[in-house]
Amino acid sequence: MNRLRAGMSAGGVLLALCGPFSAPPAHAQEDPRRAILPPGKALVIVFRSDREPRAALVPVVVNAQPAGDLADGTFLAAAVDPGRTFLRAGDRVLTSLRFEAAAGQSYFVHLEAVHGITVVQAEMRLVSDAEGRSLLAQSRWAGAAPAAPAAARGASQPSATRPVVVVPQARAPAEPDRGSEIALIAKGGRFKLAEPQQLLGVFPSTFEAASKPVYGFEIEWRGSSGFAAGGELFYYRNKLSLDGTPLTGQQEVGAFLVNAKYYLRAASWLYPYLGVGAGYAAGRLTGDITGKAAGPAYQGVAGIELRFGHVGLNVQYKSYSSTIQDASGGKVKVGGKGAIGGLSIIF
Repeated sequence: MNRLRAGMSAGGVLLALCGPFSAPPAHAQEDPRRAILPPGKALVIVFRSDREPRAALVPVVVNAQPAGDLADGTFLAAAVDPGRTFLRAGDRVLTSLRFEAAAGQSYFVHLEAVHGITVVQAEMRLVSDAEGRSLLAQSRWAGAAPAAPAAARGASQPSATRPVVVVPQARAPAEPDRGSEIALIAKGGRFKLAEPQQLLGVFPSTFEAASKPVYGFEIEWRGSSGFAAGGELFYYRNKLSLDGTPLTGQQEVGAFLVNAKYYLRAASWLYPYLGVGAGYAAGRLTGDITGKAAGPAYQGVAGIELRFGHVGLNVQYKSYSSTIQDASGGKVKVGGKGAIGGLSIIF
């Protein structure tokens, strides 16, 4: 995140970013490029510039207050209170941006409409002062009417030196809650036992190393800082046989774990993460060999999630450890490693 200065004092100072504007001013519907910032406020300027121009408008919300709709090549501005600032852009598919605003500072946010066949999607990022001013000079205010012919404007053209007060956007107290999300993740994949050859009681046994099926389900709370916490159900099954005998069976293991993760925002759609978990595993043997056992379970995970609005694709590497024990004291190591993929639904 870049903290970007626009040369504003605490008392509010004239912002002179570009030249004259051509649309007649009307109260709050005036071009804010020449603006007096109210004391104790920060200025957020959002401008849209598409690499591949798209016709659809993108609505922008600043701290729960609608700020306007941006077309390609337009910008809008809002004065906000210092502190946590939350921007949201889009209609059915949303993107968001959060940062800490300081009084007397200005922040330039570049919005770009990206891929989407029936629904326009957008990306937002803070940019440097130099890049923001350069692109802003090429933009027109989103609230301005198209320029009238010179003959029609005549003597009524407004003076370029007239200051315009930016209308402050109120900060909604409840908005920070929008920074947290709930995600449901359904997943499956490959899992391999770390020790396929073990003793069942006193009998040497061989487990089929590759588990089948393997699936899981997670629910987690995600905070705006990147921290996430939740619960996971994980299930897998392996065939087994007692060495030197015709006896066969299968082992089923189900585990419940409480997880903690940290997501790093590499891009608006790309989130690598690391996590750990602890919980309880229970297993049972069926077929020619029967029995039940249970014990603690632990895991470490590393992965990435690709987020597209409220849907994500989640891929992770799981290292899982658990030793379960039956009533007679017999132990079985049911831990292993695997690659797990899933689909996330984000609320």
